[in-house]
Amino acid sequence: MAEQGKGKDVSRDSTSGGEESAVDRARPPASPQQFDVDADLDKNALQELFAPVAGFGVSFSTIFKPVATEQYPFEKVGTFPRYHGRHQLNRYADGLEKCIGCELCAWACPADAIYVEAANNAPGAQYSPGERYGRVYQINYLRCIFCGYCIEACPTRALTMTNEFELASTNRADMIYEKDDLLAPLREGMLNTPLPMVPGTTDVDYYQEKVTGPTPEQVEWVREHRPDDESLEAAAKAAGSGTADRADALAGQRQKGSGR
Repeated sequence: MAEQGKGKDVSRDSTSGGEESAVDRARPPASPQQFDVDADLDKNALQELFAPVAGFGVSFSTIFKPVATEQYPFEKVGTFPRYHGRHQLNRYADGLEKCIGCELCAWACPADAIYVEAANNAPGAQYSPGERYGRVYQINYLRCIFCGYCIEACPTRALTMTNEFELASTNRADMIYEKDDLLAPLREGMLNTPLPMVPGTTDVDYYQEKVTGPTPEQVEWVREHRPDDESLEAAAKAAGSGTADRADALAGQRQKGSGR
């Protein structure tokens, strides 16, 4: 024991100048049980004999199970419905953009991956309901961590996340998505922007999803200013004769609300 203590003193002399540290003083005396790395001191001979077999128990149990390997990318497996994938800028039912350029998504982003520049709507260049729209919208997917904070911050539900996850690229510039890359495609019956708002409505009516499609007035405006627009034919069919009834019903709802 004296030799062991002497050896410990020599080690301490070589490392800390012979002074005993507070850690050494607080450390309890070592016991043989503390050095039992395999914890096999309490095992009998039979247990020690089958110990290696027990170690491979997990491997042996999976040998006869069906293979669960996904053959990606040859066989693609769908994601969960709430998966956080590529972002999308949504539209209203008539084709106007939901983004109003408020930049709340950019302020909420912890990775500083979103850049937004807003511009004012004009009578001949209406891109979204209200006064402003997002003229420039960029997301840098080299920085994005797909946390979804930008989705929670959006006041108009303009920004959502899709289930698309294949965003890899060999070019850094391709990882910066512009507005044209993020804007949702036109659904059947929508008109390309710019176009005027539905007559007799406000931005609040749009936010409350009271606009259900384009009106004949919007179709005629687009036909007058952009006669070669590809969305005209489908939008004209969607407008139809029922749009006037929807506009009357909308005006009645507004009058009823103002009467209260």
